[in-house]
Amino acid sequence: MHRLSGFLIAFVVLLLLDYYAFQGIRFLTKNMGSAPKLIVTIAYWLLTVITIIGLIGLFGGLIERDNRFWRTVIFGSMFLNYFPKLILVLFVFTDDLQRFFRWIFQSTFSSETVVSPEATNTITRSEFLLKTGVVAASIPFIGTSWGIISGAHDYRVRKHTIYLPNLPKEFDGIQVAQISDIHAGSFFNKTAVKGGIELLNKQKPDLVFFTGDLVNDKASEVKDYIDVFNKVKAPLGTYSILGNHDYGEYVEWSSPAAWKQNMNDLYTAHKELGWELLLNENRHLTVDGASIGLMGIENWGIGFAQYGDMKKTYAGMEELPTKILLSHDPTHWDAQVRHEFKDVDLTLAGHTHGMQMGVQFGDWEWSPSKLRYKHWGGLYREGEQQLYVNRGYGYIGLPARIGMPPEITILTLKKGIQPTV
Repeated sequence: MHRLSGFLIAFVVLLLLDYYAFQGIRFLTKNMGSAPKLIVTIAYWLLTVITIIGLIGLFGGLIERDNRFWRTVIFGSMFLNYFPKLILVLFVFTDDLQRFFRWIFQSTFSSETVVSPEATNTITRSEFLLKTGVVAASIPFIGTSWGIISGAHDYRVRKHTIYLPNLPKEFDGIQVAQISDIHAGSFFNKTAVKGGIELLNKQKPDLVFFTGDLVNDKASEVKDYIDVFNKVKAPLGTYSILGNHDYGEYVEWSSPAAWKQNMNDLYTAHKELGWELLLNENRHLTVDGASIGLMGIENWGIGFAQYGDMKKTYAGMEELPTKILLSHDPTHWDAQVRHEFKDVDLTLAGHTHGMQMGVQFGDWEWSPSKLRYKHWGGLYREGEQQLYVNRGYGYIGLPARIGMPPEITILTLKKGIQPTV
């Protein structure tokens, strides 16, 4: 009953948003012929009808929530439909507000005859505002459409050199690949996903690290992609950890036993992929007799359930010259690692997705993710410690990436001190 009332409220709000935005469209098309006006009206309401039908099917149980194709279609159409209209509504409201205050002023203080803009062949304030609103609303519509069609699978390789003063010479030049946030339950183009893995393998990394969120909610989501991600190979091994979504906390389970079975299935999936899953564990990575430490902690992040135990993860690493930590959430680095485990040289994280949208000009990059996370994407340094945040391989919610392409990270480890620019 609670879910039904919530849906009905959301339904009414969305229709009111639709109706109010349509007033702006109707004003702009008032001088059109009947046929063009009808086409605009049908086009305007068609996406709304599709979205509403999809939401009714999804939340009414007519469409399985695990059906990734329809879930992608529904949430994609919802964003495409309502985000641009929300922008248009802001302009419509501004226009209504300015016309209201003009009416108050003219009714109270002015006795002069108002000359209509049509008589002077000039554009009205309303036309200017609403045309500007339509242009402003079209930008996210076009950008999101492109982000779904192309951006979601436009895999990019980002390369960085990581200087580590205590790195054994045997590891000098080792290449580490990092991928993160696969979210297999969101994929709708298996061929494109496979292309991203082929791009990763072309880099010929010595090591591969996966930093969490293999699925959205359930282990079953990765079943159809085992034969894609098991192609990830590296001579020194492929290691993985869990992210916040991997624990299935965002769905209702029929019983604790069902949740436990899901976790066991997820552990099995990592084995089938050929990835060594680290659950608050560590390993010695050895090359020609020299070793460095690799640690993999369970999810530990501010604002999320914390399964990680850093003391347990770190145990036995004390004597190793170089230590690398895999930790899904970058907030862990600033909250605990930098202050309590100061000899952890490099932490690799993901989680933020770069909010799946952003802009970049040369070396300058900005994302809305920056408003939530101090460390949201790329390489960060504090003293002798370094953090790299991968922007994610997949997507969740909106099936798109807008100016924030999915990332394959290649880190070259070098013995030495970071050169000063």
